[in-house]
Amino acid sequence: MADANSQSNLQPRPVSKSMPIALSRAREAVMLHFRPLLAERGYTEQQWRVLRVLNEQGPLDATNLARHAALLLPSLTRILKVLEDRNTISREVNPADSRRSLITLEQSMVAYIDSEMKKTEAVYEEIINQFGASNTAELLRLLALLAELDPPALSNRHLVQP
Repeated sequence: MADANSQSNLQPRPVSKSMPIALSRAREAVMLHFRPLLAERGYTEQQWRVLRVLNEQGPLDATNLARHAALLLPSLTRILKVLEDRNTISREVNPADSRRSLITLEQSMVAYIDSEMKKTEAVYEEIINQFGASNTAELLRLLALLAELDPPALSNRHLVQP
């Protein structure tokens, strides 16, 4: 009974102390710096993440690509269709498992992404100059730790776990 009483006395956390809201605000503050580049490139945030992951990791199956790009599989399926139509990626049968396909970045995109990364790095430098190198390193370290939390017991099964 003590648990029921203590639960009824719990007050909602103020919005200013809400971790999901704070993370959303911080993400938005960072993305404000990158959105002009994305608009100039003609890609959405999610499409560019897929392209960057493929550029860095090489060919991947959809499950691993979704995990690395922090996307849900249904969203990735739609994104891949658009990127395929734009001739930026291709799919081929996975030699290790013919039931799966590997998504590959088209060779013409490798040079394009590499050249665009210079602009991206300039934006990172701007953020680091404002936020500080040590703050940036510490934030990335803490976010990596946060991302490693065990999922709740009743986690959503449709989410790809990191």
